[in-house]
Amino acid sequence: MTGKKKNIRWNTLRITALGFLSVIFSGAVLLWLPVSNEKPAAFIDALFTSVSAVCVTGLVTITPASQFTLFGKAVLLLLIQIGGLGVIACAALFFFLLRKRLELKERILLQEAYGAQRLSGIVGLVKKVIAGTLTVEGAGAALYAIQFVPEYGFFRGIWYAVFHAVSAFCNAGIDILGDNSLADYAMNPIVNITTILLIILSGIGFTVWFDVLENVREAVRSELPGRWRFHRLKLHSKLAIVTTLVLIGTGAVFIFVAEYRNPDTLGGMNAAQKLMAALFQSVTTRTAGFYTFSQGALHEESKLFCAILMFIGGSPGGTAGGVKTTTFAMLFLACLTFVRGGNDTECMGRRISTANIRTGFCVVMVAFFVFVTGTMAVLAIEPDSIALVDVLYETASAVGTVGLTADLTPHLCRGSQVILMVMMYMGRLGPLTLVLTFAGKLHPRDRVRSLPKEQIMVG
Repeated sequence: MTGKKKNIRWNTLRITALGFLSVIFSGAVLLWLPVSNEKPAAFIDALFTSVSAVCVTGLVTITPASQFTLFGKAVLLLLIQIGGLGVIACAALFFFLLRKRLELKERILLQEAYGAQRLSGIVGLVKKVIAGTLTVEGAGAALYAIQFVPEYGFFRGIWYAVFHAVSAFCNAGIDILGDNSLADYAMNPIVNITTILLIILSGIGFTVWFDVLENVREAVRSELPGRWRFHRLKLHSKLAIVTTLVLIGTGAVFIFVAEYRNPDTLGGMNAAQKLMAALFQSVTTRTAGFYTFSQGALHEESKLFCAILMFIGGSPGGTAGGVKTTTFAMLFLACLTFVRGGNDTECMGRRISTANIRTGFCVVMVAFFVFVTGTMAVLAIEPDSIALVDVLYETASAVGTVGLTADLTPHLCRGSQVILMVMMYMGRLGPLTLVLTFAGKLHPRDRVRSLPKEQIMVG
């Protein structure tokens, strides 16, 4: 049975990895075609854009607004949507549209892809994910349309609203407005609040969605006191929500204080506008990639702090990247437990298993290895005139599939851009996928044998 599960896992990993690769190269070819471009484009630029779209990152070497035709932008939108939902979910959607019944093998693949505990109900879960995605994207497009339709006209305004709603929800951060993302709307509450809500909703994870909705329905039906509703959520949901709010709040306060007098970022705004821009900056580091002021103009301490937020990323089970909020919180609690002299890692009245913590540690170490290796490779290729903090910003953005750039990516040499593409791909697959890949290589005897224990010095 163990061997069968391992084969299923390997099959799922292979389909996911190869599926993303096939979509990336198909998208690159389509974006390279003359029909997709207003002016000739190098294939590596088309490939970089396709990787960024499918990996829902947002880093670009060209300006999509001026480079691509309507056809090219439609291809870009499709790649973002596929990347956001995931290859396996999109394949399931294709079966649903054809009214074909999913066989047991396909259901098992979906179960592995979503990390579901039970096989029963997996089709319903995928349908809810797809329906929820389209519903929230539609609501976001309607809110964007309030601003874009009067500004650009009905058809163009609707197109812009749909494109940016999908891009924001999928955490892609790719825009077709110009070459400065949402900087022209830095003081526009409609665009800011809509983007913030889309990023948070997608970054919190679908598992949290359904847990919250189910508990709200139960609370309404049984008329439970309001103070009990949050406590009835699963531990994962509570940890994801609390950690997300803490990181967003901490990030907003830090950016507000650090950039308060910076004339190139927040300095020219009033207090309310500074607060909104700081909040937007904190939220967009959840792996979204949109920005409302120049990232290259940030102070060095702000860049480093944002790089840390990008490395952490969003929550599992959504469209966000990074090592994930719950992983960060779990390891923080484990460290706190050790400092206090405790044995079990506890959180909100529950004990987190040692296996869970071990997996989280592996996730962080693999992601950190990719991050550091990619950073050193870019530094080795690029001239010494490029600041270390700017390279860290780009590589953290790539491995966390964020898309924020310190105005550096378009100016990097082709070798460095290839490194960023590899980092974006590995970031989209996720550290956990890489961890499971290595875990699958273990010899069966390593799972059962027990060796003598011996202490080593640490610290």
